[in-house]
Amino acid sequence: MTANRLWIYDTTLRDGAQCEGLSLSLEDKLRIARKLDELGVPFIEGGWPGANPKDVQFFWQLKENPLQNSQVVAFCSTRRPGRTAADDPMLQPILAAGTHWITLFGKSWDLHVTEGLKTSLDENLAMIRDTIEYFRSQGRRVIYDAEHWFDGYKQNSEYAIKTLQAAAEAGAEWLTLCDTNGGTLPHEIGEIVSEVISELGTSVPLGIHTHNDSDTAVANALSAVLAGATMVQGTINGYGERCGNANLCSAIANLQLKLGYHCLEDDRLLTLTETSRFVSEVVNLAPDDRAPFVGRSAFAHKGGIHVSAVQRNPLTYEHIRPEAIGNQRRIVISDQSGLSNVLAKARSFGIELDKHNPACREILEQLKTLENEGYQFEAAEASFDLLMREALGRRPMLFEIKGFQVHCNQGDGDGESNSLATVKVRVNGKDFLEAAEGNGPVSALDAALRKALVNLFPEIADFHLVDYKVRILDSQSGTAAKTRVLLESTNGHQRWTTVGVSTNIIDASYQAVVEGLEYGLLLKRSVVAVEG
Repeated sequence: MTANRLWIYDTTLRDGAQCEGLSLSLEDKLRIARKLDELGVPFIEGGWPGANPKDVQFFWQLKENPLQNSQVVAFCSTRRPGRTAADDPMLQPILAAGTHWITLFGKSWDLHVTEGLKTSLDENLAMIRDTIEYFRSQGRRVIYDAEHWFDGYKQNSEYAIKTLQAAAEAGAEWLTLCDTNGGTLPHEIGEIVSEVISELGTSVPLGIHTHNDSDTAVANALSAVLAGATMVQGTINGYGERCGNANLCSAIANLQLKLGYHCLEDDRLLTLTETSRFVSEVVNLAPDDRAPFVGRSAFAHKGGIHVSAVQRNPLTYEHIRPEAIGNQRRIVISDQSGLSNVLAKARSFGIELDKHNPACREILEQLKTLENEGYQFEAAEASFDLLMREALGRRPMLFEIKGFQVHCNQGDGDGESNSLATVKVRVNGKDFLEAAEGNGPVSALDAALRKALVNLFPEIADFHLVDYKVRILDSQSGTAAKTRVLLESTNGHQRWTTVGVSTNIIDASYQAVVEGLEYGLLLKRSVVAVEG
């Protein structure tokens, strides 16, 4: 075994799925499981077999096509009070799932035993012991999750310890201490984990499971590991009920890169950012740009002084190499930018500029002028790349919009409306006129543009709108206010964002839509580098 080895236990598919606004189909769960398997996570908690048909099917599918690197784990509670484990029908689907490992949770807090389960403290110990012994008799290996462990320990430490002893004596191979309510702080976690090890010894290893209700889930996990825990449970991107679980992306990076523990193989650690973004795509939640380590802004530099320093030595403003976890440095362009920002940003797009080139100053002045008018290139790097190429005379004219019209019809009292857009596009000296309908003016305009161009540029069929944001820039002007539109597009592999600004929201949207299609075509033709 590798020195300082830690065991990562992912519960995105069970605890993470309890996140408000997150819903996973069977196919979603399978895709995430296989991505985590590629990452090399030792344990993947798949769900509670029998709780719903989807979880049953999930385990059946993985029996037919097993994971290559990870152990898939079934999750359940101890048997019900007043019966034996062998006679509890709730436990049969757990065995039927066919997993080698089962994670069983039981009560640690006497309050939950007497008020929640409505049973005696002795019966709770018997439930823990009997259920584990039953699973062991059926050839299963057991991880015991001590629910509400830290709250229970603080209220009645003697009884809480007895629950762990019952689990260990019955054959549990891991004892996981859970901060289920997320209210314990890092110094308490470390102290209590040390006390448990002092009381129980190290014959049965400890795990840690933390929630983020006090915004300390990752810090709590690190504190537990420093005190002797060797398993860390959490979720990708910190998804989970209420405020979420410990974010494994941050926990793994801190543990492996800062504290010297071995969580993942080095070549797999390089895919951590990719995994984070993949999971956010599958669960259909926007990635957190400001997430530590894996966010797009985690290594973004905006101030001109910062950019100059980072160009000389990244250590000046970066705590690790972004490449170590598969992220990348980004130079942010805004009205606060200096010439160093422009040069660095151009380089990130594969454009080498000489700072003495007059075009550099032209780009910088145009940037500041447009940002003063309401454009925001910090959030629309594709539009800034096009601006640079325009100034340098390197922007190919793939198509030219000669004009457009949009007509909106209000429905006959049914609350529905539709729009019709017509566009004239010139490609290679030839004009094309097309019309299309949509459920709104922007939808109709987008559809008409695609219809006019798709026969000439078939790859447009793979472009999809991911996000559409509208912001009023001078609200005191009322309906005459200037509007900024940010439009994010994808081809299924890359994302890019374009911007439009106008007092006419349709015109602002038109600018962003047109540049979004143009930039997508340039990406496809490898004319420009991939945008972050």
